[in-house]
Amino acid sequence: MMFDLPDSKTLYAALCARDETYEGRAYVGVTSTGIFCRLSCPARNPKFENCQFFASPGQCIEAGFRACKRCKPLKAAAGDDPMVQPLLDALEARPSYRWGEGDVVAMGFDPSTVRRAFKRHFGMTFLEMARQRRLRDGFTTLKAGEPVIAAQIDAGFESPSAFRAAFARLVGLPPGAFRKDALLQADWIETPLGAMIAISCPHRLHLLEFADRKALPREMQRLQKAQPGGIGFGRPEPTQQIAEELHRYFDGEEASFKTDLALHGTAFEQEVWRYLLEIPAGETRSYSQIAQELGRPSATRAVARANGSNQIAVAVPCHRVLAADGGLTGYGGGLWRKQRLIEIETGYKQRLSA
Repeated sequence: MMFDLPDSKTLYAALCARDETYEGRAYVGVTSTGIFCRLSCPARNPKFENCQFFASPGQCIEAGFRACKRCKPLKAAAGDDPMVQPLLDALEARPSYRWGEGDVVAMGFDPSTVRRAFKRHFGMTFLEMARQRRLRDGFTTLKAGEPVIAAQIDAGFESPSAFRAAFARLVGLPPGAFRKDALLQADWIETPLGAMIAISCPHRLHLLEFADRKALPREMQRLQKAQPGGIGFGRPEPTQQIAEELHRYFDGEEASFKTDLALHGTAFEQEVWRYLLEIPAGETRSYSQIAQELGRPSATRAVARANGSNQIAVAVPCHRVLAADGGLTGYGGGLWRKQRLIEIETGYKQRLSA
């Protein structure tokens, strides 16, 4: 699971060679088709600029890609697990259906066993996989300027109220709250660690979070209340810039971010976040160390709270803060992501010093 992916050019060469040594360790998402494959897929090779590489099928699904019907990457990842393939087949046959535990039971499976199996193979449960696929379809439809009813249908919801409620649980706001003339605009950014939601005005980036972070709905609501112009769908220049910088970051080419940031927080929180911006890639600090260097040695817990309140993931590197004993702790995007980000930056620093 913690396999350190090589750079994109190396993986693209492996894709063109149909290199089976990456089997189960790397997957490619093709942006021109919306499909993800194993690197050994027999299909015609896509263009390099249309490829995004991921470490697991779950990351591909979170980024909005569908499984290839030729190389069947989900089936390969599940191996011989007898309960996984029937459920994958059922999801493929009814992608817009609102699956529930009752459906799993009706197919003769125990929901808790299925939950563990899907988590083990894909990093997400069967129900999460189905929900992610449906809601992503709805988000994409809304972003294209289509009405809510079209997004509801694309997401497979029979009632408008159910779609609005599910969408609001995902991002914190119902679809009708997004305005066409809004100053702030939201868009998805696909990364090897899962989809991120970015919100920018024409001049600065206001929010950048992994789409599955539990605090995202609350952060979206707070941002909307603070901005009288509301939130809409779109990709202003700061979002485009941070997307390009994230691409270079995950490719190991550049570990610094130059996008202008809007830091929404108290004076103390902003002081902590600005400190985080000064921590070099490949280095870490502890909460107590930050408190000491800010001249507030008794404020360790306040530093930890400020770190957790950061709304601009990766670019404001709260992942570079560890517990006093060096252990991973306190990352809203998930400790597995924190570990992966630290590994990426350690590799980047080692290449610079080589």
